[in-house]
Amino acid sequence: MTDSIEIMAPAGSFESLAAALQSGADSVYFGIGKLNMRSRATVNFTPDDLPEIVRRCHGAGARAYLALNTIIYDSELADMRQLCRAAADAGIDAVIAADVAVMIGARECGLPVHVSVQANVSNLEAVKFYARFAEVLVLARELTLPQIAHIIAAIDHDHICGPSGEKLRIELFAHGALCVSVSGKCYMSLGIYNSSGNRGACFQNCRRAYRVYDEETGAELVIDNKYVMSPKDICTVNILDRLIAAGVRIFKLEGRGRSADYVRTVTAVYREAATAVTAGDFTPARVAQWRERLTTVFNRGFWMGGYYLGEPLGEWTGSGGNRASKNKRHLGQVTKYFARPGVAEVLLGAAGMHAGDEVLITGPTTGAVTLTVAALRVDEQPAEQAVKGNTVTFAVPEKVRANDRVYRLEPRRFGADTPPVNG
Repeated sequence: MTDSIEIMAPAGSFESLAAALQSGADSVYFGIGKLNMRSRATVNFTPDDLPEIVRRCHGAGARAYLALNTIIYDSELADMRQLCRAAADAGIDAVIAADVAVMIGARECGLPVHVSVQANVSNLEAVKFYARFAEVLVLARELTLPQIAHIIAAIDHDHICGPSGEKLRIELFAHGALCVSVSGKCYMSLGIYNSSGNRGACFQNCRRAYRVYDEETGAELVIDNKYVMSPKDICTVNILDRLIAAGVRIFKLEGRGRSADYVRTVTAVYREAATAVTAGDFTPARVAQWRERLTTVFNRGFWMGGYYLGEPLGEWTGSGGNRASKNKRHLGQVTKYFARPGVAEVLLGAAGMHAGDEVLITGPTTGAVTLTVAALRVDEQPAEQAVKGNTVTFAVPEKVRANDRVYRLEPRRFGADTPPVNG
């Protein structure tokens, strides 16, 4: 790690795990089964995956953290303890927990604990309470920069340590989707669908458009923004230097439900930004470049600095869905990789392509590789374009593998009622 500044990346699949490690993550967090805050994700790891996850992380010099951060019922205590034992046997570096029962279960298995943002740690007394269980505390997203600095200074002054005897480290949520409620404690999905966000099963009702009616008269109130409960994503790359100066040492990137290219881009940007801070090369020009790169992958628009800068309320998306400046169009899949010349052979099973296309290749081991196709060959002959059904070859900057998926990255067009990413 660079001067002990830890960039913590998300992984919801082996593709995303590979992408996180490729882009310099110091640690990776992930969930297993139903006892994590992304239990509804289409891709989730199983207990059998734990040894392989640890092998990959430790092989890349990164830590592996198991998110076991839902609330737990009595009927699940045995499953929770069994998962903690499996994590300890696999060599997991820490468990992320919000429920005290999980903290106790993890410690009984000899596992370090990180207290989740779900615990809403907002003051020094809460820090002292959780210090009996944890080595790392994630502070509430709603705190201001002066409040964060005050808590960290008090930890230093009072020598507040975790069970290991080492001084508590403070983690902060740095980038990604925000919940409309305080520290994610939302019951809207539970109330409408009986599917609780606090159990990792949120249906994200807040991300939809709503109208406001007068129940007595039936009149509809005119509001400027129908997405009145859908906040923009938090982005702190512009204030990373100030957060580091305040004493924050772990920066958590949201996105366990996101694609490998999202994980690679966001992790790489924050890794570069943290390195720039410690190297004295953190400049407005570089911040602008990093922000532009962040817009190319999934986002709902950015709230720059957010509550940390003392803003009283989140900024709203103004539209639904993804605001990324680039679309992905599926082209086909890799059939062969020729190591010596560094060339991929691709079957265009979904669409054609051209020389000069910007291409993304993803796979469980490959992670996410982006490139511009400088030269294209069809049936071993130079070509400017290829059509669906052709087998093509082109140079790639990193190793790719058979069955990796291939996409073309295309500029996203925004309509008059859909503001651009930076809007």
